[in-house]
Amino acid sequence: MIEKLIRNDDSLKKWKRFKSNKLSIISCWLIGLACFLSFSAEFWANSRPILLKFNNSYYFPTFKDYHPSTFDDEKNLITNYRELELNSDNGDLIIWPIIQWDPYESNKQVDNYPSEPTSDNWMGTDDRGRDILTRLLYGLRYSISFAFLVWLLTFFVGTLLGGMMGYFGGRTDFWGQRIVEVLSTVPQFFLLIIIISIFKPTLILLVFLSSIFGWISISYYVRGEYLKNRKKEFIEAARALGAGHGRIFFKHLLPNSLSPIITFSPFVIAGNITALASLDYLGFGLTPPTPSWGELLNQAQKHFTEGWWLAIYPSLALFLTLTMLSLIGEGVRDAMDPKD
Repeated sequence: MIEKLIRNDDSLKKWKRFKSNKLSIISCWLIGLACFLSFSAEFWANSRPILLKFNNSYYFPTFKDYHPSTFDDEKNLITNYRELELNSDNGDLIIWPIIQWDPYESNKQVDNYPSEPTSDNWMGTDDRGRDILTRLLYGLRYSISFAFLVWLLTFFVGTLLGGMMGYFGGRTDFWGQRIVEVLSTVPQFFLLIIIISIFKPTLILLVFLSSIFGWISISYYVRGEYLKNRKKEFIEAARALGAGHGRIFFKHLLPNSLSPIITFSPFVIAGNITALASLDYLGFGLTPPTPSWGELLNQAQKHFTEGWWLAIYPSLALFLTLTMLSLIGEGVRDAMDPKD
């Protein structure tokens, strides 16, 4: 009980120190807003209307496909909502998203691709006529999903294995460290590219392959925390009261060994976003035409002289995202600093 009260009081102090860092708080809000807009992008950027009222009936094309005959169109096989003939006198109504493009649709009104920013495409189009702002917005959800899933998987494995080596010590720690040392000498990025080139890359496959070696770094820090804490008085007291290995490992040692996990998380997530962008840039990432920041940067290299917007906007999006995550990481690191 006393241990829990002390831990709660310490957590409250760390939270107050983090809140005192205004840049970190602002970055948290901005990252949260960007993720909200990206994961609900169908409401902000879509070639289908959010709401359609036709002949006194309401339709929601964003959520459901409707046959053209529903709107008295017998000529087409796919509904073109931009060309629907609506009668406002009958109360017909259509509500569009702010950006009327989906990430896979080309602007056929433009003669040459990539096209520069216009009132129709605020950040221009890529080399296939697709709206860059829309692809940046949708691409963020893939970047964040990849980064978060890799972080979750690697930190779970790294915490479990590093904690076991630190808690049990002896031969478990000795042989565990030898295996970690061998794995850490493997050229991970090049091996990842080789494996991806064999299989068809998907988000889940990329997450799994990126996590094979990603747990190594965090295991060092968790091992150190467990080695430091396993001989402390509250652990000896738990053993004296008959607590088993599982209870000591998860209930007593783990909550007191979370500092490196929390501190490094924002930086690791930022690194994972960069890793996915690098793979997409090299052509070993998500399968086209999946929206991707790295793929846009690859196009920027091919069309550098005539398509400056292809380089500016994806680079700016990547720079701002990584900067905000780094600011959050700085705030977390200062909050977790035991010297403060």
